[in-house]
Amino acid sequence: MLRLREIRARRGVTLRELKRLSGVTVSCIALYEAGQGDPQLSTLRRLAKALKVTVAELIGEQPFEKGGRRRGTHQTKE
Repeated sequence: MLRLREIRARRGVTLRELKRLSGVTVSCIALYEAGQGDPQLSTLRRLAKALKVTVAELIGEQPFEKGGRRRGTHQTKE
């Protein structure tokens, strides 16, 4: 999850701040940023919420929008 490091850096959030915002330990965040470990969906949701992105943006399935506009994980037709 190298995308986690990129998004965190662009947001200007330190590892300790992300821990405080998400409740995920610094050691786990560091492992995920290094591409090690496999976070559970609930952990991905907490990290995404703390960074104000979608889970899809966090894992690289959608492009990360620098402006921080928060989108849903799916779109509905009107």
